[in-house]
Amino acid sequence: MTAKSAHKLTVYLQHALRCLLPRMFWQNRRKVLMETFQQFTAERRSEIQQRAAYYNRLNQPFTPSESAETTGDFRFSGKSTAYCIDFSRLIRCFPGNRKVDYQFGDVTAVPDQPRFVKSRPVRRDSSNRNSVLLKLNTIRHYHFVTDRLAFADKKPMAVWRGKSNRSHRIKFASRFAGHPFCDIGCTRHKEPEKQPYHKDFMSIEDQLEYQFVVSVEGIDVATNLKWIMASNSLCMMRRPTFETWFMEGSLVPGYHYVELAEDHSNLAEKVEYYSAHPAEAEAIIANAQEHAARFRDERIECITALLVMQKYMDLSHQTTWQSTALQPG
Repeated sequence: MTAKSAHKLTVYLQHALRCLLPRMFWQNRRKVLMETFQQFTAERRSEIQQRAAYYNRLNQPFTPSESAETTGDFRFSGKSTAYCIDFSRLIRCFPGNRKVDYQFGDVTAVPDQPRFVKSRPVRRDSSNRNSVLLKLNTIRHYHFVTDRLAFADKKPMAVWRGKSNRSHRIKFASRFAGHPFCDIGCTRHKEPEKQPYHKDFMSIEDQLEYQFVVSVEGIDVATNLKWIMASNSLCMMRRPTFETWFMEGSLVPGYHYVELAEDHSNLAEKVEYYSAHPAEAEAIIANAQEHAARFRDERIECITALLVMQKYMDLSHQTTWQSTALQPG
């Protein structure tokens, strides 16, 4: 069994075990977690509050739309199991008569009504506030592997693999398919025949043998960004246009990653530069690892998500208690 398969099996088994426990257990757990949150230092509370406010930018009362479902009536049928597992884990912490609006999948537009989503466009002016982020589809997006190679021991080349499901990916792979500094190519998507930009599948472990790993957005965010930033390889990418729970929109070029031109034309130049300046590369890698580590503490992740949902409940007049969790503390 591969590490990825083992990860999936663990997630499904954990979900099955959670389903055996009554809703009252999870509502009590929410109460305990909120009490734990209040016992944190002011600095820790402030950090969590800032994250929750980043995910939920709503600032006006609203009424859930007609398509909203009550948490007690939520069913998996006809929906993505991966999304349902993560969403149900949170909504069972609230009374069954609370209404929630959500949209699963790769969401690239801001909905007309406040809605829980996995992804949204990056907007500096908070005009994406109707897109309330939750940590969804974690099976696919939060699978980290142990990187046993130091940066200095890796191949001084850039690597990328991804589906040829977007024209900008095909252009990128075509441009660098035979470049001496790169091992870059698309895996076959729906093409009837193999194309010059196609290359064989490469596992995460194999890609981590390279010093530079490129991240290229697909329909929304780039799935590989999380494991790259948690590794000992240097992340190279264009400035993100979509964001998820990983807070891609908060990442700083030159600090968390190496920014590439919109057409990726400076990739070889960046590879040459950071090959010659490994100390600078490792400083960026350390900052990236620090960012990625924020998403590894399950207790903090759950508390943050519950605060995000509680604010949604408060603003939609479904408050279960007087919530002050998102007030400055």
